[in-house]
Amino acid sequence: MLSIECTEQHTGARISGDYWDLDELVSAVYVVIGDENRYYDYHGARQRILNVCYNLRKAIQGEKNIELISNGVHREMLKRHNMIAPEKNVYFSVEILWPELIFTALALDDFIKLHNEMIDDSLWNIHIGIIRKFQGNVLDCLKYQLSDEHNTVISQLIQNRTLNYFRYATQYVDLLNLEYINLSIEERKEHLAAYAIRLMIEDEAYVILKEEILATASVTKNEIHELPLSMKYPEHIDW
Repeated sequence: MLSIECTEQHTGARISGDYWDLDELVSAVYVVIGDENRYYDYHGARQRILNVCYNLRKAIQGEKNIELISNGVHREMLKRHNMIAPEKNVYFSVEILWPELIFTALALDDFIKLHNEMIDDSLWNIHIGIIRKFQGNVLDCLKYQLSDEHNTVISQLIQNRTLNYFRYATQYVDLLNLEYINLSIEERKEHLAAYAIRLMIEDEAYVILKEEILATASVTKNEIHELPLSMKYPEHIDW
């Protein structure tokens, strides 16, 4: 079963599951976000979602975390059925920074709407159902880190969300990631809600950053999503 839990230092959340849990999620995402040429003005958001999928794939390949989880089988059960079977399953997991994970959950909503409008508007679309469960897990994990007041605000913003990630300056997610990493654990607990909210509104910092990126893009003739930030991520993150 796919699960998402906050990391020990509140730097991000740990996504874990068995091979089929993670593979099912990644496969559903690939279907819903579609070909890279279909929704070109969402290319920045699409690329960030794919980066998370890349990390999930790395986890499946055993390049991240591996743990053994009890599967409910016990010796008496095996004796009763005269069989030999493992009592634990292999689970894979990977940590994702909180701003990155929140952005991913929100951006997937845009692609679900696009998929419904252009590909398949069935209420029983299995791929969308898998992604909705993932989004629910993210929100459920997030709410346990926040106060009731902050949860109410964020729930209302999600339900009434008007900002989509059409031609969004996704470099802003990097900016938030790097800011968040540099906070103390106490500051992360205190300000996590603010970081989630900043991903659902165009605040002053976002507007300034996007204007700078657009100015550079007009000179270099790059698309907005093609210009990286000059800031670098640390080689080691204390999760």
